[in-house]
Amino acid sequence: MRGVRRSARGEASRNADRELDRFAMANEVFHLTRARSELCHRSRGAASARRRRPFSTFELVSARESGRTGGAGLSSADRAYVGSRHIPTKGPWGVDEMDSEAYVSQFSADGSLLVAGFRGSRIRVYDAERGWKIHKDISCRSLQWTVSDIALSPDQQFLAYSSLSPIVHIVNVQSSGRESHANVNEIHEGLDFTGNEQDEEDFGIFSVKFSKDGKEVVIGNNERSIYVYDLAANKVSVRIRAHKADVNAVTFADESGNVLYSGSDDSLCKVWDRRCLVGEKSAGILTGHLDGVTFIDSRGDGRYFISNCKDQRIKLWDIRKMSSGVRTRPMKMVDWDYRWMPFPSEAHHFKHPDDKSVATYRGHSVLRTLIRCYFSPIHSTGQRYIYTGSSDKSVHIYDVVTGKTIERLSWHGSVIRDCTWHPYSPTLVTSSWDGYLARWETSGNNDDPSMLAADKQRARPYAQYEDLFMM
Repeated sequence: MRGVRRSARGEASRNADRELDRFAMANEVFHLTRARSELCHRSRGAASARRRRPFSTFELVSARESGRTGGAGLSSADRAYVGSRHIPTKGPWGVDEMDSEAYVSQFSADGSLLVAGFRGSRIRVYDAERGWKIHKDISCRSLQWTVSDIALSPDQQFLAYSSLSPIVHIVNVQSSGRESHANVNEIHEGLDFTGNEQDEEDFGIFSVKFSKDGKEVVIGNNERSIYVYDLAANKVSVRIRAHKADVNAVTFADESGNVLYSGSDDSLCKVWDRRCLVGEKSAGILTGHLDGVTFIDSRGDGRYFISNCKDQRIKLWDIRKMSSGVRTRPMKMVDWDYRWMPFPSEAHHFKHPDDKSVATYRGHSVLRTLIRCYFSPIHSTGQRYIYTGSSDKSVHIYDVVTGKTIERLSWHGSVIRDCTWHPYSPTLVTSSWDGYLARWETSGNNDDPSMLAADKQRARPYAQYEDLFMM
């Protein structure tokens, strides 16, 4: 009987593992993603219908030149198909090396600029088209702890930066000077998000985003609120007490600016429609996470978005599945603190009883800091992938449709908090707590002196520094 029990326990464990690995994708988003990232009908018709192996770039261009595609150029889906087969996995090569942790990074909309924020008060803007030379070196104003987030305006004229304080500062990144010292040689205009009821010393901003038209800025903060700032009127136009815990992530859903997505330490993602905002009631709630949401990225279509979470999962959401309220209480996670404790192994098998997500992606780790995740670029990949930083010192790239990890980029010696994929070229930049900004490509010169060798790895920017708290 003892042998039978052991066998039963083993079978139960295997079943749990199979359940953990099972991946399901809703039909509609499956077809939408494939339509954006696989060959169009015309290009498929240029070859045998029985063909099984993938098309090469050469074959596609050859078919176009020979007129087998009907004389038209490559469609957007064809271009995304080619781009999605050239994932930036080679390298890395160094972009910059600092003596403090790299917290955030972001390419501009056209890919010409890369912006990175470091712990302390330093932001650098790099010219991605001119050998990654420093375009602007910014010494920030009145920061608390670190640069918590950065956002470029759609016209790439202005940069907004935030910290654990109630002020978002705006700096002109296209002004003539290379050095920008706050209110010394350039004015860093402050947007004040405090109200009469707030205590400035306790107010911290975790997320800042420009609207698509550049007329507004939205923030999420540790006062459990979402604020929208009208830049023309120079005042806060919307205040919403949105969650029951810190709002770690907020973003505009699409170009209209009417709909917002938010994610919080209360484990909930919420949808806010400003056209019918009554009191502080959201348009809907999406349940499924078991711990604090660390980041949100919109697909840009006003329907789908992804969220990263301290439960070690990325979830894909369809807002049409949202509920008007929280119907069931989530399974209680074991007592742990993600800032300094490992994730409890038994919690990997926990599942929310009312999970509204479309799909779940696993493999990366979210520990010590608010790690970020994104859809891959629409132009070059058709948003076929989801990529994320990780506390295991790697970038994980998932296939949206299959849920599988297709690549894992590893070199850094510490947490990768943020990463950014060039909107048009197969280039990905990682920003790590080891102080390095690193660049990954589909190909490159291994003899380039900027290539980062194994002996350059380090766990921290400077060994003697130890923190008791990390955001």
